[in-house]
Amino acid sequence: MSLPRLLVLTDRTQCRGGLTATVAAAVEAGARAVVLREKDLPLPERAVLAGELRSVLEPVGGVLVWAGLAGSAGAGAVHLSGDDVFPVPRPPVVGRSCHSAADLARARAEGCDHVFLSPVFLTASKPGYGPAIGLAGLAGLAPLAPPAYALGGIGPDDVAGCLAAGAWGVAVMGGVMRDPSTVRDHLAAVAAAVG
Repeated sequence: MSLPRLLVLTDRTQCRGGLTATVAAAVEAGARAVVLREKDLPLPERAVLAGELRSVLEPVGGVLVWAGLAGSAGAGAVHLSGDDVFPVPRPPVVGRSCHSAADLARARAEGCDHVFLSPVFLTASKPGYGPAIGLAGLAGLAPLAPPAYALGGIGPDDVAGCLAAGAWGVAVMGGVMRDPSTVRDHLAAVAAAVG
């Protein structure tokens, strides 16, 4: 299983409607992979939400990625935080959040399929993470990584720069949660950048 170059991360606190409706609108706009965060929810509630999102993604061949180790058993794709231990047995797709060269070395040694490099730009969605690495930092770190997704304040106008700096793809949250139709603009920017 491979993931597309655009990943959408959930944040129900930024949705103007419900999370499932927001994800459905993002999928209608072309999203094909969604990372279910919402780690503050009890696992049974999160599992129900995962089922709802899978029902939105499966008809278009989309993928739901479970964020975090807790509750990930049986998930086809899992994205680990920096503190999570590597899961055994190994899911088909494993990613990890990284913020430094040391984090990337760990992810590579573990055999992660991808990483998130963040924050590329400062973002109100995740205050306290920083300083922003910028495009120069991304260009310095991306060669050390498994395929890297740029994360943190990535708007459609930032996509080309992130890919030129060595990111394999981009991961977006706040902007898409507030306006899922922007997925079209992100996808158009990815398509233009990769030809």
